[in-house]
Amino acid sequence: MALIITLLTLSISAQFHLSYSNQSPTIYEILRSNGLPIGLLPKGVTNLIYDESGRFEVHLDQACNSKFENELHYDVNVSGTLTYGKIDGVSGISAQDLFMWFSVKEIRVDVPSSGLIYFDVGVVHKQFSLSSFDTPRDCLATSVLDDNQLVVQTGHKIQSRKFGHHEEHSMAVL
Repeated sequence: MALIITLLTLSISAQFHLSYSNQSPTIYEILRSNGLPIGLLPKGVTNLIYDESGRFEVHLDQACNSKFENELHYDVNVSGTLTYGKIDGVSGISAQDLFMWFSVKEIRVDVPSSGLIYFDVGVVHKQFSLSSFDTPRDCLATSVLDDNQLVVQTGHKIQSRKFGHHEEHSMAVL
């Protein structure tokens, strides 16, 4: 009887190990293994495509905004190419600075011990505290209406603001 229980336990343990090891890593695990904080992407990633070259694409249920030192906007699809300490060719993330929205082109951590992370928005490099991105944040749903209004749901209130395109890589809030 003890032999049967031992064999059964070993069999279940082996099956669990095989099923666990066959699971694909999450985008958060991939970010961490590339020396980047897991909070660069919000909670709610529903799908991940990742290849050996470092190219990734994630899908969110809806476009959303998240508040850090500045506000970030995430499109439904976010993509880029991961190398250690950097994401190149970022698509689907915009950062707000003052009253302007800028498309993020690159995210990098030069020296992890500096505690800084840099967002390249094409015109300038914004630096933020690395610790701001320690954990994935909740994201507030956003949508674009036909008359170019960005609507942000914040609990019981709905705030809206007009925006239009300003140059290739930014949106101005009017």
